[in-house]
Amino acid sequence: MAKLEVLSREVVVPANGRPGSSIWFSNLDLAARRGYTPTVYFFQHSGDHSDFFSTDSMKESLARALCAFYPLAGRLGLDDGGRVQVDCTGEGVLFVTARSKHYSLEELMEEFVPCEEMRELLVPPTPAPNPPCALLFVQVTRLRCGGVVLGQAMHHSVADARSAALFFNTWASISRGDGMPLVPPPCFDHTLLAARPVHARKVVYDHLEYKPDKEEPAVEDDSAATSYASAIIRITGAQVDALKAKCGGGSSTFRSVVALAWQCVCRARSLPPSAETRLYSMVDMRARLDPPLPPGYFGNAVIRTSVSAMAGEVMWSPVFHVARLFQAATSHGDQYTRSLVDYLEGVGTTNLPRSGISRTHLRAISWMGMSFSDADFGWGTPVFMGPALMYYSGFLYVMNTPPGKDDGALALVLSLEPETMPEFTKLFAQELAKM
Repeated sequence: MAKLEVLSREVVVPANGRPGSSIWFSNLDLAARRGYTPTVYFFQHSGDHSDFFSTDSMKESLARALCAFYPLAGRLGLDDGGRVQVDCTGEGVLFVTARSKHYSLEELMEEFVPCEEMRELLVPPTPAPNPPCALLFVQVTRLRCGGVVLGQAMHHSVADARSAALFFNTWASISRGDGMPLVPPPCFDHTLLAARPVHARKVVYDHLEYKPDKEEPAVEDDSAATSYASAIIRITGAQVDALKAKCGGGSSTFRSVVALAWQCVCRARSLPPSAETRLYSMVDMRARLDPPLPPGYFGNAVIRTSVSAMAGEVMWSPVFHVARLFQAATSHGDQYTRSLVDYLEGVGTTNLPRSGISRTHLRAISWMGMSFSDADFGWGTPVFMGPALMYYSGFLYVMNTPPGKDDGALALVLSLEPETMPEFTKLFAQELAKM
């Protein structure tokens, strides 16, 4: 593994003190994976900035961002009844600066795939994700060429991907001198997703995604992740357009790309035609609730959904048919969400399945809403942003690529069984070549 020189470890606290309080967690927060989500942002040094990612500047802007996002400076805690919550203690965020003489940015981007080695290199180590743990860890790694990697690990119980992006984009805005973005402030009122009163609760769906799968591996934390191979596969804007056209005008970009990936994963795994394969996803419900959540809602507002089919149907049907199957898993609204929250209130969230899926299944998540331009800390937009680690085999992120010559391009970040990945990449490339 490439060696890393740690230059400093400091704790950054909010620039202005805030009275102690606590943040109540909704059932969707409690149902999220109990662990940290490590991500990385790669920045190229332009040569025009002598203060490129200055440590003092980054710490000062982080301290100001934590004033608005004060829960992140707190600790995971327990209320009097033993329910997990955030204790807003203001104890701060770990901020690490490091240097890698081994990598230039170009070399790192050629070698980088999400894996344990890259996570250990670019993101600070984190403790066991249970009370009273810290909630955010940040690392600025300077590369041989002058480029920088900003790595972070945020506790998933506190924030989903959209919430994490809101925080980092706010921090970036402050760092580049624009101050707080002109958007509504973060909203920490998780009672907006509270279960209904006992007499009004109504569970009208099965919610099997929150029930144990008999074949599901027992993976409960990051260190226990099963063996996998990971890859980053890029799709041109023209290929995306052609795939969407093939799936029909009503199919979204995400559904179209995932449908083709699901087909190729099933084929690469050589699944028996009669085997059940399930496609899991996470759907952001902020705008789908009635009334919608505030734009600045900070927490977990995503739900697990899925659709199943026989592997033969997925493998050999036209891709537009597979996209329509997937649509059933991404079309839920307010009633479904309220049913889920009520269901979780009844069964509790202690023993929910949180990680790992059967070898016949796939989990796909859209990170397409994360804007590269909003993550400009004052020295240019990142040339790459993505997860530093995949948790288990059968996980897929769909992401935008940085603005440039091919603005419609996408990146798939995928983990599969080591013996499956070569066949998948071959099959997926063949299908794209037909577009």
